Amino acid sequence: MKFSLAINFERMSPTTDMRDVARHTLEMVQLAETGGFEIAWAAEHHAIEMTIAPNPFQQLTWWGQHTNRIRLGLAVAVAAYWHPIRLAGEAAMCDLLTDGRLEFGIGCGAYQREFDRMAGGLKAQESVPYMLEMLPLLKQLWQGDVEHHGKFWSFPKATACPKPLQKPYPSIWAAVRNPVSFDWAVANDLNVMTWALTREFAEVELYMQRFHDSLAKAPAGTRRPRFSTMRHTGVYGTQQEAELYVNSLKRVAGQFENLFRGDGGVDNGFPSEVELASLDNRAEYDSKMLQTNLMFGTPDQIIDKLQRYETLGVDNFIYYATYGLPMAQQRKSLKLFVDEVMPAFADKSPKRALAGAS
Repeated sequence: MKFSLAINFERMSPTTDMRDVARHTLEMVQLAETGGFEIAWAAEHHAIEMTIAPNPFQQLTWWGQHTNRIRLGLAVAVAAYWHPIRLAGEAAMCDLLTDGRLEFGIGCGAYQREFDRMAGGLKAQESVPYMLEMLPLLKQLWQGDVEHHGKFWSFPKATACPKPLQKPYPSIWAAVRNPVSFDWAVANDLNVMTWALTREFAEVELYMQRFHDSLAKAPAGTRRPRFSTMRHTGVYGTQQEAELYVNSLKRVAGQFENLFRGDGGVDNGFPSEVELASLDNRAEYDSKMLQTNLMFGTPDQIIDKLQRYETLGVDNFIYYATYGLPMAQQRKSLKLFVDEVMPAFADKSPKRALAGAS
């Protein structure tokens, strides 16, 4: 099992200097590279201080100029916010400037607040067809000229300029959850990204089962895509330190629920917090449950938790670093993970079988 780092330009207060935030993310990516992480992921979000990423290709290119080996991932481009020609060109330019290290992710988006501002009020749950139309266009634009007259985009003959260094194009990942999206990813040779939020390990098992179900339906010889899953992660030296990590997560969770449900205000990019105790799914935010379900714990506890993911068949575990945790604690946690957790998984990787193989 390999490891990736997901880190945001995150600011919880207007008093935090954005230059410090930027330097911190780069230092975390550099530490991840030194420690042997495979990929550093950046998200796409708009007008939200807790995830500042109006064009993640800028972040990835910057990280790339200050690293040498770690791959640089977009998690994910929201299809409805982009024109295909622009997205293909931006991605290819990033791949060029990072010497062919781009991992390209595509998804449907999540927050209705963003769709109201970036996609003319399109309902978030109606964005899937945009992704379905976008994907084949990107593949064609990265290889040569294409003319397109579709439901959402129409343009005369055009191609991506520049072309990506990786041929025929970078590895593509899809953010998936329901059975249909797993089927689509497998059918289109896409690696899959999953996120169980704050839910129990059984949610990850459910996604893996859907993954295997999709592989079972695929024609014999179909490539087995890679399966990744993301968890909020915090490694601490003693159990007495757990409260800081859990409380940081709970604060951000209240803001996340605001954005996801549209139940609260956002002032100057800072979302107000929804009262977690008022939610139907409030049990997911119980402090004890968070320590159990998320990748929180001492190094030995983290190793025990990760071994379940490795046994399940997870190819890449995504360490989610930014959830309101002070920057000093983020660095401390990642260093503990590198120094005391990752050696337990050195030189291990699950064998991959072709779909349809016995």
